[in-house]
Amino acid sequence: MRERTVHRCSECGSVHLRWGGKCSQCGAWNSLVEERVVPTPRASGSSAPSWAGLTEAVVEPIALGDVSLDGGLPRATGVAELDRSLAGGLVPGSVTLVGGEPGIGKSTLLLQLAAAWATRGGRALIVAAEESAEQVRRRAERLGAAVDGLSILPTSSLPAALEAAERFQPDLLIVDSIQAIADPAVGASGGSVSQVRECAAQLVHYAKRRGVATVLVGHVTKDGALAGPRVLEHLVDTVCSFDGERHHALRILTVTKHRFGPTGELGVFEMTSGGLAGVEDPSKLLLGDRRPGIAGSVVVPVLEGRRPILVELQALVARSSLATPRRSVQGIPAGRLSLAVAVLEQRVGCSLATMDVFVSIVGGVKVSEPAIDLALGLALVSAAVGVPLGADLVACGEVGLGGELRQVVHTDRRLAEAARLGFTRACLPVSAPDPPESMSVVRTASLAEAVLALGLGSARSQR
Repeated sequence: MRERTVHRCSECGSVHLRWGGKCSQCGAWNSLVEERVVPTPRASGSSAPSWAGLTEAVVEPIALGDVSLDGGLPRATGVAELDRSLAGGLVPGSVTLVGGEPGIGKSTLLLQLAAAWATRGGRALIVAAEESAEQVRRRAERLGAAVDGLSILPTSSLPAALEAAERFQPDLLIVDSIQAIADPAVGASGGSVSQVRECAAQLVHYAKRRGVATVLVGHVTKDGALAGPRVLEHLVDTVCSFDGERHHALRILTVTKHRFGPTGELGVFEMTSGGLAGVEDPSKLLLGDRRPGIAGSVVVPVLEGRRPILVELQALVARSSLATPRRSVQGIPAGRLSLAVAVLEQRVGCSLATMDVFVSIVGGVKVSEPAIDLALGLALVSAAVGVPLGADLVACGEVGLGGELRQVVHTDRRLAEAARLGFTRACLPVSAPDPPESMSVVRTASLAEAVLALGLGSARSQR
């Protein structure tokens, strides 16, 4: 049949005969992607999957009270940080999508997962759609992951992968990656919206029917979002983001969707010569090289999921020679810096309009919660006036547009983590709960009061 060109929405998957700036189905802007399609009917003329081995079962309604809970229990993977993130491990029949930038370590993490799974008596199959068997074997030798019970299938054909899985009968299936695998029966090129959607649907169908824990590797766009149609995230049970700065050893696995447990949990890994190693005490690692007595440095207890972590926020302020001073951030949203600079000028009296401002979270960690507002404001004033804050101080609180301080959730857990690492003072909003007995507290109602209470002086007079 003749090849034709259509435009498919990357958000909802709807087909349009011509390009438009806005999808008429879901309303997304600039989401239509050109796609060449060759209508290829299936051999049977039906919409059944193009691979054999599965038979449809008659489905009858079940009373909710009669549903067994045994089938939804997670199985430990043997990778402690991964089990922590997934509330105990992988559930049989579940489908997990792991996304991350190229080279961040997704394939390394999943190879270690497959090896740990096989070591614990499971059968793991890795469908390597992007690498050869030799490449995977060399990595496995380097990581010490060449174990019995782990098999590799180098193919980009979905029917071949599913037929091999039917023969091998694994209880863990890893597909690396969902964008690289394709079904010839789908009349579109590999990696297209149609291919990603149809291949993911067939893999989910296989996982549910056979009770196989399945992990899909997903590419990300330049904006950090998962590539492919939005329906891909709706199809799977769990969505994980594997992040980290390429020039730092720290890697963070964040669970953004999880049908079998809480979301927002994270696992912390360190990239070593022997692969990814779990970090049991990330706060101690992130603060290990901290240099006390530096102006513009503040420690913040942040909360990632249910896990408190202490990070160092650094600010540097220098006089600018440009008409538009630089505003550079790393690890925090740019909008939070703009808000802090505006509040400092209008509510505190510290103007940075003619200054270059640089802010960074040390260690490559990304923090977006409002709990960093107070520490960010204090770090900027400290860097501007050249007065360091105490090395034993932590600051935690949200700053409103009026300069007022508001408490954040789970302040007690954050302060307990700070006390465990030896911090003895905390700057908090007035409404925050009491800290542990080993810590003293500086309570203030506004950012301006916090600046004065911590000995930074009047920002207005010093500037």
